[in-house]
Amino acid sequence: MLLELQDVSKSYPTGEGVLQVLRGVSLMLNGGESLALTGESGSGKSTLLHLAGGLDRPDGGAIRFDGRDIAGLGDTELAAFRRVSVSLVFQQFNLIPSLDVAANLAFQARLGGRFDAGWTARLTERLGLANLLDRFPEQLSGGQQQRVAIGRALAGRPKLILADEPTGNLDEVTGDAVLDLMLALMGETGAALLLVTHSTRLASRLGRRLHLAAGRLSG
Repeated sequence: MLLELQDVSKSYPTGEGVLQVLRGVSLMLNGGESLALTGESGSGKSTLLHLAGGLDRPDGGAIRFDGRDIAGLGDTELAAFRRVSVSLVFQQFNLIPSLDVAANLAFQARLGGRFDAGWTARLTERLGLANLLDRFPEQLSGGQQQRVAIGRALAGRPKLILADEPTGNLDEVTGDAVLDLMLALMGETGAALLLVTHSTRLASRLGRRLHLAAGRLSG
């Protein structure tokens, strides 16, 4: 078992009182497995993803990664976990505008001390970025930027990829091509994937699907 959420709850204070976002959510994800998480806007999908990635802490319940309770880690240990074990891919790409494609691709792997020049070169070829390495994000199309974001996430060979609407800013054809590449490359690394999407069509491409509504998961 790579990732396990057990009876996880999360709430946020608002001007109108406490907003309960997750209500006793439990899920399991094995290494190499892909899982789609669907649900309406505001249903808590991104919150769940952030908790799984150690970007936020739950109010209650346990989050275990490789058997270790990450919710109980200190800030330094949690930062190390995020650098090495997990990578995130966002809808907005989040590339560093001052770095060219080559530096963006290597950034997270170097940060985690896991940069492998041979693997990064292979990723570059597979993602069709070999002729774009000296360009900056603003010089790329949306599909090219998303391929760079995927390459950056995979360069350090993390055990888990968390993807939040990774094709939401792309047209259907480009989005399908990007997802195809992501799944193929993850198959080579053995990484697991937890993907948030509004698209039932994209969700059907993954190994399993769960739906989040009113803070609870269903199959």
